[in-house]
Amino acid sequence: MNNLFKELINLLNKEFKKFELNESVQLNLSKMPEFDMQINNLVKHNKKDFFINLQKNIIEIIDSSNFFKPVEKNELGFLNLVFNHNVLIKHITNKKSDFSNNNPQKIIFDYGGPNIGKPLHVGHMRTLNIGRSLYNIHSFIGNNVISDIHLGDWGMPIAQIITYLENESIDINSLDSSQLEIIYPKASEQYKDNEKFKIRAQEINKLLNDNDLELLEVWGAIKNISIESLEENFLLLNHSFDYWLGESDVNELIPEMIDTLYKNKKIIDDSGALISAEDTDPKILITKSDGSYLYITTDLATILYRQNNIGYDKAFYIVDNRQSLHFKQLFDSIKFFEFNNLYHEHISYGTLNDSDGNPFKTRDGGTKPLSELFEETVQYIKNINNDLEDSTIKHLTNSVLTFSDLITNRKTDYKFDLEKFTNVNGKTGIYVQYAQVRAKKLHQSIDQQKIEFESLVLSEVDKQLLTQLFMFGIFLEQSSTLNEPHHLANYLYDISYSFNQFYEHEKISEIKDTNHLKSKLFLINLFLTTSENVMFCLGIKPVEKM
Repeated sequence: MNNLFKELINLLNKEFKKFELNESVQLNLSKMPEFDMQINNLVKHNKKDFFINLQKNIIEIIDSSNFFKPVEKNELGFLNLVFNHNVLIKHITNKKSDFSNNNPQKIIFDYGGPNIGKPLHVGHMRTLNIGRSLYNIHSFIGNNVISDIHLGDWGMPIAQIITYLENESIDINSLDSSQLEIIYPKASEQYKDNEKFKIRAQEINKLLNDNDLELLEVWGAIKNISIESLEENFLLLNHSFDYWLGESDVNELIPEMIDTLYKNKKIIDDSGALISAEDTDPKILITKSDGSYLYITTDLATILYRQNNIGYDKAFYIVDNRQSLHFKQLFDSIKFFEFNNLYHEHISYGTLNDSDGNPFKTRDGGTKPLSELFEETVQYIKNINNDLEDSTIKHLTNSVLTFSDLITNRKTDYKFDLEKFTNVNGKTGIYVQYAQVRAKKLHQSIDQQKIEFESLVLSEVDKQLLTQLFMFGIFLEQSSTLNEPHHLANYLYDISYSFNQFYEHEKISEIKDTNHLKSKLFLINLFLTTSENVMFCLGIKPVEKM
């Protein structure tokens, strides 16, 4: 939030500490339209001896800041606050520099990426959107951010594909990504149903781990075909990554890691399998009885790789709710194995379903590719407005797919309703883009003049917009602290709605008073700066016209 506003909150918190209160001031947005903010946690102290003095001191600090109009005390201790807009005007720019982090941290975002050989499907959309948004949010506040798609490019799924190619005498060099995507489920099915196929796949998996050169060549070809397809899809969806590391990049670290853990009695033998020596229920399995690795094995090796080769303070894993047990076991193991004391968090999320609340499926019952959902959205937007340029439609499509995802609390499931999420008058990516375009047109229509804050003229509608624009820092802090982009997504809708009210309240072209016009220009510029920064944080690219 605004640095001066931060100072105010710090002063209030210091006052609480003077009275030996082990809590922070709860400065919240007001639910009453006549007020902007409120302090609620004085109420529970209103029977204590120090209450009168504490309340008096809090009010004095608030009044001296001039951010708010003079505060009226009451016996209960509720403090309702109204912004002093003349002061806000002097301190609000909402530029990136206003929100600098005094203690920047190096954060790795692990996307728990797709398996090679498989297409991106709709289930990946939340990983991508939430991950990109948190990456951008933390970058915006000054943290050193690193993204890693972390491909599933090793292990039994790859061995299954190679076994299928071998059985069908298929030359890998003759395949493209679409053919490989057909082979993947067929190979998986044969592994389940065909014992001979299963035994051979296990042999190939072991040979790969033993660095069989011929099989490694086939594996490399499969990986290259998949990555080329993934890159095309990510480009289409406006996603990029700092690292394209995968399970294969840490494979060589695993034998030494396991050997060290065994020697240090951190893992023990259990009927041929290796499990953590920590007393947990269920037991944490590190290798199977046949010696093959599990996801937790490669994830642990990845921790070692990152701390030795990249360095980090925090690692966020953007993976759905269903993997909660896996990450609990992983984080417990990091501590028990004494790898490091760094911060690790599972950024979990709910599932994306169709408009009926069912998992997204293709007509033949398969998992719906993400590219198919993208094209459906493109066509829907074209049907609504076929005058738009293709590049604009693409950006609007990504806006729809991103905004509809992020406006929902990541922890909950949600239904993707194409009609609802493309509505120009709803809580949609289309709506927030339209407000932006409106603001740009207004901005271009007004002669740019130096603004003298002292002479600004603000209507009640103007004040409402200004108040909301000042709140940017509050919602930014919520989203960055809780790793929940929906606070900013809802905020973007709110300021877009307020701007549209501002736009329709009076015609800019009819304003003759210079100070009044300057006031309007100030708010337009501030809205553009704020909405563009929020869009950046969410991973949405503004369009130039609609």
